Amino acid sequence: MRERYLAPAVRAVLGRKMAFIGGPRQVGKTTMALAEIAAGAAETHPAYLSWDHPTDAARLRRAELPPDEPLLVLDEVHKYARWRTLVKGIYDTEKSRRRIIVTGSARLDHYRKGGDSLAGRYRYFRLHPFSLRELGAASGVAELDTLLKFGGFPEPLFAQDETEHRIWQRERMARVIRDDLRDLERVREISLVEHLTDLLPSRVGSPLSVKGLREDLEVDHKTAERWLLMLENLYVCFRISPYGPPRVRAVKKERKLYLWDWSAVDDPGARFENLVASQLLKYCHWIEDTRGHAMELRFLRDTDRREIDFVVLKDRRPMFAVECKSGDKAISPAIHYFAARSPIPRFYQVHRGRRHFATGNVTVVPFARFCADLELP
Repeated sequence: MRERYLAPAVRAVLGRKMAFIGGPRQVGKTTMALAEIAAGAAETHPAYLSWDHPTDAARLRRAELPPDEPLLVLDEVHKYARWRTLVKGIYDTEKSRRRIIVTGSARLDHYRKGGDSLAGRYRYFRLHPFSLRELGAASGVAELDTLLKFGGFPEPLFAQDETEHRIWQRERMARVIRDDLRDLERVREISLVEHLTDLLPSRVGSPLSVKGLREDLEVDHKTAERWLLMLENLYVCFRISPYGPPRVRAVKKERKLYLWDWSAVDDPGARFENLVASQLLKYCHWIEDTRGHAMELRFLRDTDRREIDFVVLKDRRPMFAVECKSGDKAISPAIHYFAARSPIPRFYQVHRGRRHFATGNVTVVPFARFCADLELP
């Protein structure tokens, strides 16, 4: 079993407050939390309490905790309407003798149904799928191909079986929609939300038209937007907003959409772009969750349709921009254009080939080398 990149940060926090770990279903949250209880600990360990288990749920409501367990793992407890009051009560009475990890396959900072505030009592971490650096890839060539094909979720990534991967994708999404969504949101049109998830892979990488989705689903704009937000809160997809420096006639309202499971994207170019987006979002969340800086992942596009795929901002200031290309190609003209008109200090053009060179503040670099040089988690 591999230690996940967030484990040291979670360990450092537990002596002072609770650790909340959110992230997509089956990304490895429970496995990481159980490893903190004991090496090889399983879901049957008495210190692991899951709200999805009827017996555990009843015990938690009564605050019946296992004795002599210095670390508790509370899983999916956010599905309880008064979960924050419950967790606050447990923490306030047990903090002197226990450490607590709370895990959930939804945004724990979003689902605050009722109850008192937990402010100051926890640190929130977002666990992402595996990436090249976390895999310990040396050259990254073979590993990148594997990541593109099977995604970064542990089960399909390490099994590397195409049939099992297809079955896993179908079953995972069914559980997200039919279990998690139904438990957390009031949605009657479950079949239409499933249809929406089928439409999303073909929208990856392009400006997202909610109007187009609305027409395909035959619902109003407000409903389509609400369903998209639900899927974001359940870590199915994420959207990024445009970056608009003063000297550029940048678009202001369009957003681009990506999936947490990039292996669901059929188009090879869009799948690679999605993988890069996921890596950069992982970097942003890692800096926010462990170092406290305000991070943003944006894209740059002007009214003449010139575009840079990604811009990373730290405390509202641009750090660098990234353009994705599938192969070894010449520097994109859009990079030269925006380099002369924006405050972005560094531009990278990442690709799946081998060429590596720099011209001024522009570097063309293989994606694996880019990850290693920037120490992306």
